[in-house]
Amino acid sequence: MVPRLTAALVALMGVQAAAAVLDLAFPPNLARGQEASPVVLDRRGAWLRALPVEDGRWRIRADLSRTDPAFLDALVAIEDARFWGHPGVDPLAVIRASAQAVAQGEASSGASTLTMQTARLLEPRPRTLAAKLVEMVRAVQIEARLSKSDILALYLTLAPYGGNLEGVRAASLSYFGQEPSSLTPGQQALLIALPQAPEARRPDRRPRAAAAAREEVLRKMVRKRLLSPQDAREAALDPLPDRAPFPALAWHAAGELARQAREDQASVVSTLDAGLQARLEPLVARAAQAQGVQASAAVMVVELDGRAVRASVGSPGLERAGGWIDMTRAVRSPGSALKPFIYALAFEGGLAAPDTRMADAPRRFADYQPENFDRVFHDQVTAREALIHSLNVPAVDTLARLGPAAFEARLQNAGVRLVRPRAEVRDPGLAIALGGVGLSLRDLAVLYAALGDGGLAKPLAWTEAGAEDVRRSGGVRLVSPEAAEQVVAILRETPPPAGVAPAALARGRPLMAYKTGTSYGFRDAVAAGVVGRHVIVVWSGRADGGARGGLTGRDAALPLLFETAELLQAPPAAPQPLAPRDAPRALQTTGGGEAGAGAGPRLIFPPDGAVIQLDSFGPAGRGLVLAAGGEGLSWYVGGAPLAADPLNGQVIWRPASPGFYEIRVVDQSGQAARAKVRLR
Repeated sequence: MVPRLTAALVALMGVQAAAAVLDLAFPPNLARGQEASPVVLDRRGAWLRALPVEDGRWRIRADLSRTDPAFLDALVAIEDARFWGHPGVDPLAVIRASAQAVAQGEASSGASTLTMQTARLLEPRPRTLAAKLVEMVRAVQIEARLSKSDILALYLTLAPYGGNLEGVRAASLSYFGQEPSSLTPGQQALLIALPQAPEARRPDRRPRAAAAAREEVLRKMVRKRLLSPQDAREAALDPLPDRAPFPALAWHAAGELARQAREDQASVVSTLDAGLQARLEPLVARAAQAQGVQASAAVMVVELDGRAVRASVGSPGLERAGGWIDMTRAVRSPGSALKPFIYALAFEGGLAAPDTRMADAPRRFADYQPENFDRVFHDQVTAREALIHSLNVPAVDTLARLGPAAFEARLQNAGVRLVRPRAEVRDPGLAIALGGVGLSLRDLAVLYAALGDGGLAKPLAWTEAGAEDVRRSGGVRLVSPEAAEQVVAILRETPPPAGVAPAALARGRPLMAYKTGTSYGFRDAVAAGVVGRHVIVVWSGRADGGARGGLTGRDAALPLLFETAELLQAPPAAPQPLAPRDAPRALQTTGGGEAGAGAGPRLIFPPDGAVIQLDSFGPAGRGLVLAAGGEGLSWYVGGAPLAADPLNGQVIWRPASPGFYEIRVVDQSGQAARAKVRLR
């Protein structure tokens, strides 16, 4: 007796060993299930984009956590009632199907479990008895490798739903316009019925067959006590859906996130805001269209908290020239957009202060001789004025004292990649100050976000999980908090584009600290700004890098920056003092200002350093209404007095021509305030 039991045990072990060897030698091919696209979602779960797989098929990776539990229960109850208990093959179902086939002379019901159906979807074969046996073996192998939840998710990833739709998420979005997270009984029944005959039951092509199949599933749901007869009758009356196109918001950014996702990742929750993105994309398209057939544009919006990218428009549309190129990643010249960081480092290092006097005059730096954009020099200006008016010579001189190599190293230490025009150039040059270096719009966003966050540089976050990591990180110190605050305060005084009232005079509008840039040949127009708790960066140009005629950063990029800021609905910020701070005595090249410590007039408009666009000049022009706070005020422009209108008391200045002017307002006690402005 013992020898027989021993022999039987040895034989059983031999069979198990042989089965294990065969299983290792001929494992199930799970590759088709891995060749699926995840869905990129916005921060609140709205669908942004998925990617098609081979032959343009929409095989969207199932996500059970985002699938209606009632649908999952109904699917298992109808297709494979003992799914959670069997090892891949249901012996009771096999016995029942065999008995019915013998009794009726043909197969009248199937014995395929959900795992066996998954095996068939992984390795399609003609429906024969031999193929059925292979499916049984494969089902057992799959059960040994995957959990029941993984198998269910794999089935719902591969299940065909007609045409090029595969997977319950693709079907739900295409037919119902939503994720399968909350489905009506009629929708559940249709999604259960379709995979059994996807082409014969397509609701958009064969609605009668689809309705009949749905009704049959509803009857089964009633028999399984999943649905009341009344609810089933009402569900059968639901109109059948047509097929709709897939969403494609944030084409470049969402596509990049989908390609970077792990093989087992069904959903990527991005930091993008679908609502903001949907409003911004047509805005960028209109701006590019207004600038010409070859024009392109790109915009990014970054929230300072966690450096979360809330919107990213890489081009004005795929149909535009170069529209397939993500211009937020392209390396382009920033023009003068790096000047704020030159002054910030100078303020931090004690080389200058906002009110330090600087010479704006022709000067040669070795073999480099910069000149201002308008080819006009202004003699003595403050650092603040030089930055507001984007004067080139003071910026280059300041960079020369900082050292181009030290400036470049500081930016690169913050995680920004600077690309020199020629690879053989070993040392950075002073042209960096005027855009003689390349960087991406994304890196420009990193820099301006640091400026708006007390000088701390942190990487951009594209997923909500990444934003949490950034919040926990300490970041890299780009400039000191004091220097960052000084530069932001200066940039807030930069005049807005034509047609936009200054923020100090517009109730409720948030103040924006911004800078523009224009590259050589007008190839690139850039604008970057800090508004509220967001940073906005804008690029406009040609995707092929071609030159454009006369479109500057102020003309081509700045209006789009302000329109984007309006979309953000950022909270209003209290205006900063418009008068300059005195420089430390050691940094003053001339005497201090004339305003005393006591109360004096407060000049409201125009602010000091303003650049104002006028449509006309001379006595017939509309002129500027000057505004200030104080008693008994007298106004002077260039030393000449201005008279108030006897009817309304307004002081209207009608300048004779464009240029630089000094405006003074003196109160009844003799105290004065002044502003230097530039008229265009």
